[in-house]
Amino acid sequence: MLGWRLILGPVLIAALIGLFWLDSRAGETAPILAVLALALALRSTWELLQLLRTRFQPQFAVTANAVLAVVAANWLFLLQGPAPVAAFASRLGPVMLVFALAVMALFISGLARYTAPGKSIESLGAELVTLAYVGVFLSLTIQLRWIDAPVLGYLPLSSLIVATKCGDTAAYFVGRQFGKTKLCPLISPGKTRAGAVGALLGAAAGSYLWIDWLAPLMFGTRPGAWHWAALYGLVLGLVGLVGDLAESLIKRDVGQKDSAPLLPGFGGLLDLLDSILFTGPVAYLLWLILPLAW
Repeated sequence: MLGWRLILGPVLIAALIGLFWLDSRAGETAPILAVLALALALRSTWELLQLLRTRFQPQFAVTANAVLAVVAANWLFLLQGPAPVAAFASRLGPVMLVFALAVMALFISGLARYTAPGKSIESLGAELVTLAYVGVFLSLTIQLRWIDAPVLGYLPLSSLIVATKCGDTAAYFVGRQFGKTKLCPLISPGKTRAGAVGALLGAAAGSYLWIDWLAPLMFGTRPGAWHWAALYGLVLGLVGLVGDLAESLIKRDVGQKDSAPLLPGFGGLLDLLDSILFTGPVAYLLWLILPLAW
Protein backbone atom coordinates (compact mmCIF):
# COMPACT_ATOMS: atom_id res chain seq x y z
CA MET A 1 0.00 0.00 0.00
CA LEU A 2 2.88 2.35 0.81
CA GLY A 3 4.54 1.64 -2.54
CA TRP A 4 1.24 2.21 -4.34
CA ARG A 5 0.97 5.66 -2.76
CA LEU A 6 4.54 6.48 -3.75
CA ILE A 7 3.84 5.56 -7.38
CA LEU A 8 0.28 6.71 -7.96
CA GLY A 9 0.48 10.16 -6.35
CA PRO A 10 3.31 11.55 -8.53
CA VAL A 11 1.85 9.85 -11.62
CA LEU A 12 -1.52 11.56 -11.13
CA ILE A 13 0.11 14.97 -10.55
CA ALA A 14 2.34 14.55 -13.62
CA ALA A 15 -0.68 13.51 -15.72
CA LEU A 16 -2.62 16.61 -14.64
CA ILE A 17 0.31 18.91 -15.37
CA GLY A 18 0.65 17.28 -18.79
CA LEU A 19 -3.04 17.88 -19.52
CA PHE A 20 -2.66 21.50 -18.43
CA TRP A 21 0.28 21.94 -20.78
CA LEU A 22 -1.72 20.52 -23.68
CA ASP A 23 -4.74 22.61 -22.79
CA SER A 24 -2.68 25.80 -22.62
CA ARG A 25 -1.94 25.38 -26.32
CA ALA A 26 -5.68 25.65 -27.05
CA GLY A 27 -5.84 29.18 -25.62
CA GLU A 28 -8.07 30.60 -22.90
CA THR A 29 -11.08 28.48 -23.89
CA ALA A 30 -9.52 25.53 -22.01
CA PRO A 31 -11.50 22.70 -23.66
CA ILE A 32 -9.55 19.89 -21.99
CA LEU A 33 -10.07 21.51 -18.60
CA ALA A 34 -13.80 21.73 -19.34
CA VAL A 35 -14.10 18.00 -20.06
CA LEU A 36 -11.94 17.12 -17.04
CA ALA A 37 -13.88 19.41 -14.70
CA LEU A 38 -17.26 18.05 -15.78
CA ALA A 39 -16.06 14.46 -15.40
CA LEU A 40 -14.65 15.17 -11.92
CA ALA A 41 -17.85 16.97 -10.95
CA LEU A 42 -20.07 14.08 -12.05
CA ARG A 43 -18.03 11.41 -10.28
CA SER A 44 -17.62 13.50 -7.11
CA THR A 45 -21.35 14.19 -7.00
CA TRP A 46 -22.11 10.49 -7.29
CA GLU A 47 -19.66 9.59 -4.51
CA LEU A 48 -20.90 12.27 -2.13
CA LEU A 49 -24.54 11.36 -2.69
CA GLN A 50 -23.72 7.69 -2.14
CA LEU A 51 -22.30 8.64 1.25
CA LEU A 52 -25.28 10.81 2.14
CA ARG A 53 -27.77 8.16 1.03
CA THR A 54 -26.88 6.10 4.09
CA ARG A 55 -28.98 8.58 6.07
CA PHE A 56 -30.90 10.76 3.60
CA GLN A 57 -32.67 10.40 0.26
CA PRO A 58 -31.03 12.87 -2.14
CA GLN A 59 -31.82 12.52 -5.84
CA PHE A 60 -28.84 11.95 -8.10
CA ALA A 61 -30.24 13.15 -11.42
CA VAL A 62 -31.42 16.60 -10.36
CA THR A 63 -28.39 17.19 -8.13
CA ALA A 64 -25.88 16.06 -10.76
CA ASN A 65 -27.46 18.29 -13.40
CA ALA A 66 -27.38 21.24 -10.98
CA VAL A 67 -23.69 20.64 -10.19
CA LEU A 68 -22.78 20.23 -13.87
CA ALA A 69 -24.62 23.44 -14.73
CA VAL A 70 -22.69 25.42 -12.12
CA VAL A 71 -19.35 23.99 -13.29
CA ALA A 72 -20.22 24.57 -16.97
CA ALA A 73 -21.09 28.19 -16.12
CA ASN A 74 -17.35 28.87 -15.84
CA TRP A 75 -17.28 28.75 -19.65
CA LEU A 76 -20.22 31.11 -20.26
CA PHE A 77 -17.75 33.85 -21.19
CA LEU A 78 -17.36 32.03 -24.51
CA LEU A 79 -20.88 33.06 -25.50
CA GLN A 80 -20.81 36.25 -27.54
CA GLY A 81 -23.99 38.23 -27.00
CA PRO A 82 -25.11 41.87 -27.10
CA ALA A 83 -22.83 44.19 -25.15
CA PRO A 84 -25.44 45.07 -22.47
CA VAL A 85 -26.13 41.38 -21.85
CA ALA A 86 -22.42 40.56 -21.64
CA ALA A 87 -21.81 43.47 -19.25
CA PHE A 88 -24.74 42.41 -17.04
CA ALA A 89 -23.55 38.80 -16.90
CA SER A 90 -20.04 39.97 -16.05
CA ARG A 91 -21.25 42.07 -13.10
CA LEU A 92 -23.60 39.43 -11.77
CA GLY A 93 -21.16 36.58 -12.09
CA PRO A 94 -22.21 33.66 -14.31
CA VAL A 95 -21.26 31.00 -11.77
CA MET A 96 -23.20 32.57 -8.93
CA LEU A 97 -26.16 33.20 -11.21
CA VAL A 98 -26.30 29.56 -12.24
CA PHE A 99 -25.73 28.49 -8.63
CA ALA A 100 -28.78 30.50 -7.54
CA LEU A 101 -30.86 29.00 -10.34
CA ALA A 102 -29.64 25.52 -9.39
CA VAL A 103 -30.66 26.06 -5.76
CA MET A 104 -34.11 27.09 -6.99
CA ALA A 105 -34.28 23.91 -9.11
CA LEU A 106 -33.47 21.76 -6.10
CA PHE A 107 -36.22 23.45 -4.09
CA ILE A 108 -38.69 22.88 -6.95
CA SER A 109 -37.64 19.24 -7.08
CA GLY A 110 -38.22 19.00 -3.33
CA LEU A 111 -41.68 20.46 -3.76
CA ALA A 112 -42.51 17.91 -6.42
CA ARG A 113 -41.33 15.02 -4.24
CA TYR A 114 -43.04 16.12 -1.02
CA THR A 115 -45.37 13.50 0.46
CA ALA A 116 -45.38 13.99 4.24
CA PRO A 117 -43.65 15.96 7.01
CA GLY A 118 -40.19 14.86 8.10
CA LYS A 119 -38.93 13.50 4.77
CA SER A 120 -37.92 16.48 2.65
CA ILE A 121 -35.66 19.04 4.36
CA GLU A 122 -32.88 16.59 5.26
CA SER A 123 -32.68 15.28 1.69
CA LEU A 124 -32.85 18.79 0.25
CA GLY A 125 -30.06 19.81 2.62
CA ALA A 126 -27.94 16.89 1.40
CA GLU A 127 -28.47 18.03 -2.18
CA LEU A 128 -27.58 21.65 -1.37
CA VAL A 129 -24.42 20.60 0.46
CA THR A 130 -23.39 18.55 -2.58
CA LEU A 131 -24.11 21.46 -4.91
CA ALA A 132 -21.99 23.85 -2.85
CA TYR A 133 -19.21 21.40 -1.96
CA VAL A 134 -18.67 20.10 -5.48
CA GLY A 135 -20.15 22.77 -7.76
CA VAL A 136 -19.02 26.00 -6.09
CA PHE A 137 -15.69 24.81 -4.64
CA LEU A 138 -14.72 23.21 -7.95
CA SER A 139 -15.72 26.39 -9.82
CA LEU A 140 -13.44 28.57 -7.68
CA THR A 141 -10.66 26.09 -8.34
CA ILE A 142 -11.31 26.22 -12.09
CA GLN A 143 -11.25 30.03 -12.03
CA LEU A 144 -7.55 29.90 -11.16
CA ARG A 145 -7.02 29.11 -14.84
CA TRP A 146 -7.99 32.63 -15.85
CA ILE A 147 -6.23 34.74 -13.20
CA ASP A 148 -4.05 37.00 -15.36
CA ALA A 149 -4.40 34.31 -18.02
CA PRO A 150 -2.18 35.81 -20.75
CA VAL A 151 0.78 35.95 -18.35
CA LEU A 152 0.32 33.24 -15.73
CA GLY A 153 -1.57 30.62 -17.72
CA TYR A 154 -1.87 27.41 -15.73
CA LEU A 155 0.60 28.46 -13.02
CA PRO A 156 -2.03 29.36 -10.36
CA LEU A 157 -4.04 26.15 -10.85
CA SER A 158 -0.99 23.93 -11.02
CA SER A 159 0.51 25.61 -7.94
CA LEU A 160 -2.63 24.75 -5.97
CA ILE A 161 -2.41 21.08 -6.92
CA VAL A 162 1.34 20.81 -6.29
CA ALA A 163 1.28 22.61 -2.93
CA THR A 164 -1.80 20.80 -1.63
CA LYS A 165 -0.70 17.34 -2.70
CA CYS A 166 2.84 17.87 -1.41
CA GLY A 167 1.22 18.77 1.91
CA ASP A 168 -0.98 15.65 1.82
CA THR A 169 1.98 13.40 1.00
CA ALA A 170 4.25 14.91 3.65
CA ALA A 171 1.48 14.62 6.24
CA TYR A 172 1.09 10.92 5.48
CA PHE A 173 4.77 10.02 5.73
CA VAL A 174 5.66 12.29 8.65
CA GLY A 175 2.61 11.06 10.51
CA ARG A 176 3.58 7.42 9.96
CA GLN A 177 7.14 7.97 11.12
CA PHE A 178 6.76 10.42 13.99
CA GLY A 179 3.06 10.71 14.77
CA LYS A 180 2.07 9.91 18.34
CA THR A 181 -0.40 12.54 19.51
CA LYS A 182 -3.73 12.41 17.67
CA LEU A 183 -4.85 15.60 15.97
CA CYS A 184 -8.60 15.03 15.86
CA PRO A 185 -9.35 11.49 17.08
CA LEU A 186 -13.14 11.73 17.01
CA ILE A 187 -13.22 12.64 13.31
CA SER A 188 -10.01 11.20 11.83
CA PRO A 189 -8.15 8.83 14.18
CA GLY A 190 -5.26 8.38 11.77
CA LYS A 191 -4.19 12.02 11.69
CA THR A 192 -1.53 13.23 14.11
CA ARG A 193 -0.04 16.56 15.13
CA ALA A 194 3.28 15.55 13.61
CA GLY A 195 1.49 14.82 10.35
CA ALA A 196 -0.11 18.27 10.49
CA VAL A 197 3.33 19.87 10.82
CA GLY A 198 4.47 17.74 7.88
CA ALA A 199 1.52 19.02 5.83
CA LEU A 200 2.49 22.64 6.44
CA LEU A 201 6.17 22.15 5.68
CA GLY A 202 5.56 19.89 2.69
CA ALA A 203 3.12 22.33 1.13
CA ALA A 204 5.47 25.26 1.72
CA ALA A 205 8.41 23.40 0.17
CA GLY A 206 6.37 22.19 -2.80
CA SER A 207 4.99 25.67 -3.41
CA TYR A 208 8.43 27.27 -3.27
CA LEU A 209 10.02 24.72 -5.64
CA TRP A 210 7.15 24.94 -8.10
CA ILE A 211 6.58 28.70 -8.23
CA ASP A 212 10.21 29.82 -7.89
CA TRP A 213 12.10 27.10 -9.77
CA LEU A 214 10.02 24.90 -12.04
CA ALA A 215 7.26 27.29 -13.20
CA PRO A 216 9.73 29.80 -14.73
CA LEU A 217 11.07 26.97 -16.89
CA MET A 218 7.61 25.66 -17.87
CA PHE A 219 5.55 28.85 -18.10
CA GLY A 220 8.21 31.55 -18.53
CA THR A 221 6.98 33.45 -15.46
CA ARG A 222 9.02 35.51 -13.03
CA PRO A 223 8.62 34.59 -9.34
CA GLY A 224 8.22 37.06 -6.51
CA ALA A 225 10.24 36.92 -3.30
CA TRP A 226 10.69 33.35 -2.06
CA HIS A 227 8.84 33.96 1.20
CA TRP A 228 5.59 34.70 -0.65
CA ALA A 229 5.63 31.27 -2.27
CA ALA A 230 6.44 29.67 1.08
CA LEU A 231 3.62 31.58 2.80
CA TYR A 232 1.23 30.57 0.04
CA GLY A 233 2.18 26.94 0.60
CA LEU A 234 1.85 27.18 4.37
CA VAL A 235 -1.67 28.58 4.10
CA LEU A 236 -2.73 25.97 1.55
CA GLY A 237 -1.22 23.22 3.68
CA LEU A 238 -3.32 24.34 6.64
CA VAL A 239 -6.51 24.79 4.61
CA GLY A 240 -5.95 21.47 2.83
CA LEU A 241 -5.67 19.75 6.20
CA VAL A 242 -8.99 21.29 7.25
CA GLY A 243 -10.51 20.20 3.93
CA ASP A 244 -9.37 16.64 4.55
CA LEU A 245 -10.98 16.76 7.99
CA ALA A 246 -14.17 18.25 6.52
CA GLU A 247 -14.62 15.24 4.24
CA SER A 248 -13.73 12.95 7.16
CA LEU A 249 -16.55 14.62 9.10
CA ILE A 250 -19.02 13.57 6.40
CA LYS A 251 -17.67 10.02 6.25
CA ARG A 252 -17.54 9.64 10.03
CA ASP A 253 -21.08 10.94 10.43
CA VAL A 254 -22.45 8.37 7.96
CA GLY A 255 -20.20 5.55 9.19
CA GLN A 256 -17.98 5.13 6.10
CA LYS A 257 -14.19 4.89 5.82
CA ASP A 258 -13.78 5.95 2.16
CA SER A 259 -15.98 7.84 -0.26
CA ALA A 260 -15.75 4.89 -2.71
CA PRO A 261 -13.50 1.87 -3.43
CA LEU A 262 -11.96 3.48 -6.52
CA LEU A 263 -8.19 3.60 -5.91
CA PRO A 264 -6.40 1.22 -3.51
CA GLY A 265 -4.62 3.18 -0.78
CA PHE A 266 -6.53 6.36 -1.57
CA GLY A 267 -10.23 5.49 -1.57
CA GLY A 268 -12.57 7.35 -3.90
CA LEU A 269 -12.16 10.41 -6.07
CA LEU A 270 -13.42 12.65 -3.27
CA ASP A 271 -10.68 11.30 -1.03
CA LEU A 272 -8.20 12.63 -3.58
CA LEU A 273 -9.97 15.92 -4.24
CA ASP A 274 -11.11 16.89 -0.72
CA SER A 275 -8.11 19.07 0.11
CA ILE A 276 -7.97 20.56 -3.41
CA LEU A 277 -11.66 21.54 -3.38
CA PHE A 278 -11.30 23.20 0.01
CA THR A 279 -8.15 25.13 -0.91
CA GLY A 280 -9.50 26.39 -4.26
CA PRO A 281 -11.27 29.53 -2.94
CA VAL A 282 -8.33 30.37 -0.64
CA ALA A 283 -5.78 29.92 -3.43
CA TYR A 284 -7.88 32.19 -5.65
CA LEU A 285 -7.84 34.89 -2.97
CA LEU A 286 -4.09 34.54 -2.36
CA TRP A 287 -3.28 34.88 -6.05
CA LEU A 288 -5.24 38.13 -6.07
CA ILE A 289 -3.44 39.69 -3.08
CA LEU A 290 0.08 38.20 -3.00
CA PRO A 291 2.90 39.07 -5.45
CA LEU A 292 3.59 35.41 -6.21
CA ALA A 293 4.61 35.68 -9.87
CA TRP A 294 4.16 37.72 -13.01
